[in-house]
Amino acid sequence: MDSVRDLAQRLPAGMRDVLPDEMGELRALSDALRRTFVEAGYGEVWTPALEFEEVLRAGDPHAAGASYKLFDEHGRVLALRSDMTIPIARLAATRLAGQTPPLRLCYFAHAYRAGPVRADHPHEFLQAGIELLGLDAPEGEAEVIALTLAALRCAGLERHRVGVGDATLMPSLLRTLGIDDELRKRVLDALRRRDLVAVERLAGGIPDRDAGELLVRAANARGGPEVLAPIAELVPESVRRLARLHELLAASGDAERVILDLGLRREFAYYTGIVFEIYDPAVGFALGGGGRYDELVSRFGRQLSGCGVALDVQRVHVAQAAEEGWTGAAREVGGTPRGGTRGAADRQFSAQGPLP
Repeated sequence: MDSVRDLAQRLPAGMRDVLPDEMGELRALSDALRRTFVEAGYGEVWTPALEFEEVLRAGDPHAAGASYKLFDEHGRVLALRSDMTIPIARLAATRLAGQTPPLRLCYFAHAYRAGPVRADHPHEFLQAGIELLGLDAPEGEAEVIALTLAALRCAGLERHRVGVGDATLMPSLLRTLGIDDELRKRVLDALRRRDLVAVERLAGGIPDRDAGELLVRAANARGGPEVLAPIAELVPESVRRLARLHELLAASGDAERVILDLGLRREFAYYTGIVFEIYDPAVGFALGGGGRYDELVSRFGRQLSGCGVALDVQRVHVAQAAEEGWTGAAREVGGTPRGGTRGAADRQFSAQGPLP
C-alpha cells in the first residue's frame, strides 16, 4: 500500500494542480470572457457541484454515467456535475420559473467526468459558458454564436472559427437512405468519435453503392452554404435551419468565421437542432461547443427552449499562447507575454494533457 508521502507526490487520475503564474493568466482570461458575457446582458449564476444523480440522468443518461458518485446522509445518490447545461436547465425550471423569457445566463464552473485515463480527457476542467433560454431558432443560435466569437476576440484570439452542424441531419439522412437501425447506430457513434475512416468502412457495407457514397460525401462535407445542395431534398428541415442561420450570421458579419460541417455530432443526446464546435487552427483540439436543446428544460417541469455553449478555459488559454501575435493580445486581457511565465503554463499543459 502506498504511504501518504508517496500519494502526496501525485494526484488522483485525471486531476492537476495550477500554480500562481498560470492561475493569474486563467483568471485574466476568465475576466475577459465574463466581461463580454455580462455586458451582453447575461447574468452570472452558480450551481452546486453536486446534483442528485436522478436529476442528471433525467437530463441525459450519459451525463449521469460520466460522473463521480457518492451518497448523502439519507442514502441518496449524488453525482458531481459532468457539464453545466443540465444544472442550468434545472435552475430555469425551478428557481427561475417566475422569470419571463428569454433568460440570459452565464457561468464559470468546474465540471467532472470519470472514465478511462487519457491525456486529452482530464477528469476535472473549468468551463465558461452562456445559456439563452426562451429564444427560438435560428435567432437564438445566431446570438449565442456571435457572442461566443466576440468573447474569444476580447480574450485575444484572432483565428478562431466555429463549425456548425445539425444534430438531426445525419440520423434523418441515414433513415432516408434506408440504412438499418444497427448500422445507423454504428455510423452515428463513429461520427461522434470523429472517426471518418470508420464511417467510410461502414458505408462500404451498404448494398446501395450510391447511398454509401452519398453518406461518405455528406460526412466529410465542410464549407459554406454550397455544401447543402447535394442533400437539400433528402433532409430539407436540417438544410433549411443551417441555411437560415448562415444568413443571420452573414448579416451580423460573423459568417466569415463559420464552417458548415454536415458530419458534426456532439457527445450529449439532449441536442435537438443546430450544434457547433469552436476551433482555432493554432491548436489541434476543439475549444468548446454547444447547440440547441429544446426538450431539456421540460424534463424538469417547464416548457422552455434553449441554446448554449461551453468553452474550455484551459484550452482557450493554450490557444492564446499558440496564436501569432499573442503578446499584444495578452496585454489586452492583463496576461503575460509569451516567452515570460506563460511558457511554464504551456509546459504544464503539455505534461498533464488538455481539457475537454
